[in-house]
Amino acid sequence: MLTQLATERPLRTLGLMSGTSVDGVDVALIETDGERIASYGPSLTVPYADEVRRTIRAAFGAEQVSEATRAAERAVTEAHADAVRRWSSEQGVPLSTVDLVGFHGQTITHRPERRFTWQIGDGAALARALGVRVINELRIADVAAGGQGAPLVPAYHAALVRDLPRPLAVVNIGGVANVTWVGADGALLAFDTGPGNGPIDDWCARRAGQRYDKDGALAASGKVDRARLERFGEHRYFARTPPKSLDRGDFNDAWAEGLSAADGAATLTRGTARAIALAARHFPAPVLQWVVCGGGARNPTLLSAIAEETHGKVVTAADLGWDGDALEAQAFAFLAVRSLRGLPLTYPTTTGAPRPMTGGRLSEP
Repeated sequence: MLTQLATERPLRTLGLMSGTSVDGVDVALIETDGERIASYGPSLTVPYADEVRRTIRAAFGAEQVSEATRAAERAVTEAHADAVRRWSSEQGVPLSTVDLVGFHGQTITHRPERRFTWQIGDGAALARALGVRVINELRIADVAAGGQGAPLVPAYHAALVRDLPRPLAVVNIGGVANVTWVGADGALLAFDTGPGNGPIDDWCARRAGQRYDKDGALAASGKVDRARLERFGEHRYFARTPPKSLDRGDFNDAWAEGLSAADGAATLTRGTARAIALAARHFPAPVLQWVVCGGGARNPTLLSAIAEETHGKVVTAADLGWDGDALEAQAFAFLAVRSLRGLPLTYPTTTGAPRPMTGGRLSEP
């Protein structure tokens, strides 16, 4: 019944996202038919409790089920259910009016070269808890077919920029940073550019006793180690032809070791910007502007570093009227409807899959 409805009208769909930074759960409502966005609804971010964050981190890198992964999956599922209930209560939107939930889950291991990716989160349990249909496991089919399984957001980026001058690049900076190049004709190319906030966050936690570099203040007070930056820019990943993707741990903060807290933050921040600039060598045509979203869009030091490194026009999602904080959650709502309709989620030029790939697992309440 719902599949038939999906082809006839936009569905009120909730998207749920928890990124590699393990900050918390983003909840966002959109109405979409999986091709166009009919309207945007309210969104909410609910931070993870420290205990939940520790439980999730204890499962990072796992490749088989263990007590640690079971505990993390329970914690993730319960945190998502709680976040949705809180969103429903605070926004005054009854869950009975929601048609579908797109549930990304929490990536704990991503090894596409071994055709393995793992997003923990129990879709069936979430559907029962909320009384709403849930679609999850949106990466698995792509990776099983030989794709990178990431980034998944390009199909949504293409819908967002439909009316903007192109070519342009949308850069999402979470723990890892990724880019979607959208051509004048709507052609897509997408890949992970390199580190995002992950190494900066780790550095701040280890060296400055803070969870992240708020407003880029620590980096702004430091000096970039240029010699280290040049060596970093020679990393073989940057020369590799896309599509390509990364695990959260593939780039870390070790290359800043030995620097002061401020200089290390400055150098790592410039490294993230340098990696984004190096992505442009793979674009089929130069871009008219770079649109930055994700947590990195709130770091003015990082934004100015990107502008300097790319020598381009850099705007944030907020500058365009998008809700940058809700963007990835909205994307998973969009992808859930595409999954329901059997439309492609990924393409050879976004993940390296052998053909346009559908995917996702539907759980009934």
